[in-house]
This record gives sequence, C-alpha cells and structure tokens, in this order.
Amino acid sequence: MENLEGLLKQAPDLIVTYGLKVLFAIIIFFVGKYFAGVAQKLVRKLLNSRKVDPTVVSFVANLTWAIVFVFAVIATLGQIGVQTASLVAVIGAAGLAVGLALQGSLSNFASGVLMVLFRPCRVGDYIEAAGIAGTVDEITIFSTKLRTPDNKVIVAPNSSIMNGTITNYSAMDTRRIDLVIGVSYSADIALTKKILTEILDNNQYVLKDPSYTVGLAELANSSINFVVRPWVKTADYWTARFQLLEQIKNALDAADIDIPFPQMDIHVKELPLNK
Repeated sequence: MENLEGLLKQAPDLIVTYGLKVLFAIIIFFVGKYFAGVAQKLVRKLLNSRKVDPTVVSFVANLTWAIVFVFAVIATLGQIGVQTASLVAVIGAAGLAVGLALQGSLSNFASGVLMVLFRPCRVGDYIEAAGIAGTVDEITIFSTKLRTPDNKVIVAPNSSIMNGTITNYSAMDTRRIDLVIGVSYSADIALTKKILTEILDNNQYVLKDPSYTVGLAELANSSINFVVRPWVKTADYWTARFQLLEQIKNALDAADIDIPFPQMDIHVKELPLNK
C-alpha cells in the first residue's frame, strides 16, 4: 500500500516528465521529416539551377531526404531516452546480419550509384532493359521509374537494370530505319530502285548526311527484296518510318509494281464413287 501511495504521489511528476519527452519526440520526428522534404527540394532546386543532369538531380535529392530522415529518427529516439550511442554500436555489431537481410536493397542502392556515375541511361531516354521498355522518368536510390508509350508506369529495381543488357534508343542523335521492300519478279529493277530513291530524296525527315542506302538484297522465294536504309533524327524515327512505308506503298501501286504476299493454291480432286 505504501508503494502504491508513493507511485500515486509521483504520478503527476512522471506524467509531466515523460509526457513532455514523448511530446517533444513526436515534434522532433515530424519537424525532422518536414526538413527532410525541404532539404530535398532545396537540393533539387540548387542542382537544377546549375543545369546538372536530371538523373543526378533525382538521385542526390532522394539520397538527401534519406540522410536527413535518418538523423531525425535518431534524434527522436534520443529524446525518449534511448541511448543512441549504444544503438549505433548495436547496429554496427548487427551490420553483417542486416547486410545479409537487406542485400537486395543494398544491391539496388549500389546499382543506383553506378547508374549515376556511368550514366548508361538518363532521365528522358527511351530504353529497353530487364525485359521492359519505356522512357526513364526518375532514378531513385533503389529503383528506376519507366513510362511506357501507352502511359503505364513501371518501377524496376536498379540492380535488375544494371545487371542486364541496356538498349538505349535515345543515346545517339540519329537512327537508321531498316526497311525490306519486296516486289514481284516481273518488276523492273531499275524503275523500282528509282522510285525508292526519289521517295527518300523528297522525304522531309530523311537526312542527307549520313546518306541513305537503297539496294537489291535478296532474290527470295516469291519476291525480289530491296533494302531501304535512311538515316533520321532519333526524335523523328517512328513518324518517318510510318510515313515512308505509306509513301512506298502508294508509289509502287501507282507504277503498277506488285508487292507479293503469301498465297496458297488448293486443288480439289474428284474421286470415283465406289459402286
């Protein structure tokens, strides 16, 4: 009873003391989280003002947020009485176990650092990697966000991208369009080549330098195949490809040059009726 009475007498002091600590800890946590967001925005704004590559801006800004947030958590734990020095020692002692448990995340982080350093792709590039394709919207400390042509967002781990083959369709200023145009064996070769050449000469997207290629590539089973290989600006690739295919089809039709397609002949044989 005496112990209970003593606790009841100390209750107001305990509530005030520890209640204030918990209250201050909550305030420190949310203020620290707020400043983490502020620091992230300031870093992003500073790097953008100096025209730093958007890939680096995104990665460094996210890393800044993570660092400030970790300090806020440590400060919060210290406020409620947790010995942060002991906590750091425990974390260091358990580093191996944590590393094994989080090896996937650490691998993603390391891959993100490598992507920023070596820049196999940048924000705005259209890439194909890890079995997916899309425009790079953001590279964070653990993952990369891609936007597909039909406006879907794909979030891929950094390690899966860096550990595989990356095809960057936007890395170069120009791209070559590879077309194979098949015409019938009765077609005039010289006339066909002239028509294809004139189309490339008059197309607004085809570059003069480097020069295009038009040549007879193959005598196939049912067609004579020409290769048509013009160079265009990377941004104009699909527009130019669609337009060239349409122009070639219309021009060959106008010149009565057939474009063969697979056909099948069916022969029906009548069998005598059994008597």
